[in-house]
Amino acid sequence: MADATVGSTELREQGRAAYRRRVWSDAFACLSRADEISPLEAADLDLLAVVARLTGRDAAADDYAARCYEAWLRIGQPRPAARRAAWLSLQLLLRGQDVPCRAWSARADRLLREVGSEPLPERGFLMIISALSELAGGQPRSALQTHTEITELGRRFAEPDLIAIGQLGQGEALASLGRVREAMTKLDEAMLAVTTKVVTPEAGGIVYCAVIEACEAAFDLHRARQWTVALDRWCDDQPGLVAFRGSCLVHRAHLMQLGGDWADAVGEAETACSLLSGHPAAGEASYRLGELHRLRGEYEQAECCFLEASRWIADPQPGLALLWLRQGRADDAATAVRTALDQAANDLDRCRLLPGYVEIMLEVGRLDAAREAATELVSAARASSAPWLVAMGAQAAGACSLAERDGSAGLRTLRGAWAAWRELDAPYESARVRVLMAEAHRILGDRASAEMELEAAGWVFDRLGAMPDLERVRRLSARAAPAGPLTGREVEVLRLVATGMTNRAIASELFLSEKTVARHLSNIFVKLHVSSRAAATAYAYQHDLVPSHPTR
Repeated sequence: MADATVGSTELREQGRAAYRRRVWSDAFACLSRADEISPLEAADLDLLAVVARLTGRDAAADDYAARCYEAWLRIGQPRPAARRAAWLSLQLLLRGQDVPCRAWSARADRLLREVGSEPLPERGFLMIISALSELAGGQPRSALQTHTEITELGRRFAEPDLIAIGQLGQGEALASLGRVREAMTKLDEAMLAVTTKVVTPEAGGIVYCAVIEACEAAFDLHRARQWTVALDRWCDDQPGLVAFRGSCLVHRAHLMQLGGDWADAVGEAETACSLLSGHPAAGEASYRLGELHRLRGEYEQAECCFLEASRWIADPQPGLALLWLRQGRADDAATAVRTALDQAANDLDRCRLLPGYVEIMLEVGRLDAAREAATELVSAARASSAPWLVAMGAQAAGACSLAERDGSAGLRTLRGAWAAWRELDAPYESARVRVLMAEAHRILGDRASAEMELEAAGWVFDRLGAMPDLERVRRLSARAAPAGPLTGREVEVLRLVATGMTNRAIASELFLSEKTVARHLSNIFVKLHVSSRAAATAYAYQHDLVPSHPTR
């Protein structure tokens, strides 16, 4: 027994030293082994609960935290017991376990009431639960007030974790209220405490991931990229850290996707899905992987990922609707994205959906709805000046101008969109704009410039592996003549009609529904003043819209 006691003492010392060095794998190994030899006391159980969490052992961390709570109570220390209960409640909430979260929150609240009514820092940790519930429940003003009180309490008692989490919550609430510039200032303040290692790792990881997510939601790509690099460094400096790595990989995958590193982005997203399995953040990981599969034309894999994401995300849009559009389910896509837009919680959520909404509305011939959405997006971009939002707004507005056959206005707006995407180093989006610019040139009768734009876009799509876009460029390539009054999609349909294909075959070729093909054909008849497929085919040959050897 004496030898075991000595061993346990040494292991506890080694575990504490590893904790101070932030070598979490060693800290867990030493402290958990010491606990097996001789049950740890409250202070060391507190450390063990933290390192179990940081090394990705959530179930074990919950058990250690519960034991820690009881241990503090046994020695007559209700305040640290309440703090550990509040932290456990927060972790359960972040994992989507509402019922046990409320139970532990009630325990912490009862203890603090027994201590007295005076302000205590432990009360601030309990207030975080209420503030997050207010934010999730669509009460950003209340959440802002509560997080402000949390920050003030943290300053009063010199509690860096409270200050940082309070500032984080203020930023998230301000963003929901549309006060984006103020929000970014608060988020930067919270991040400064993390990067200077003022806050504990338990709080630091929460702040890091939430700030990057908020930056992406506010379309601040520059901040998101910088903080993601910082998060990478933060994770790498802590051997054995597993918690937060999955969320870090999701953010990295999104930024890699935007930067054109699709193969690496898929690898990061797949690893994130594995690390986050069973965690609510797995929804975003699956959504990101689904988007990458969709863009590469891997539609079956994309659908599986979106279905997996739907376990955690109420409505994985606009990715799922855009997938349905490419699968020929245009009407389903339009209904889904319209519903998602109607249910959007705030203006930033609407902005995230609007580009896909515009694309789908144009595809199904709802120019009025597309133009209204594009105008909303442009207005939001002007209000925020976020380059990412500016690029999306200009692209949507330019696409609407082309649908209205205004090549001059479309080209002018699209050049602005292309410059904005180039500035953001987003090659895929830049290439998609060049396809639209090609259509503008065709409307204006400039075949040579249209061909140049398509060739440049095709090179990018080929390099990225964006096969659906590459195939479309090949179909649009100006081996044919100007489109006259027709849109790019209508030209594609007319070319295939001219080869003798049925509506069903055309739908299969272009990944549209037969109903959508019929709608396009009806529009073609009206614009060309013809009443039959034969007359439309004659127009196609007369105006050199059909290559001598069409590529199918």
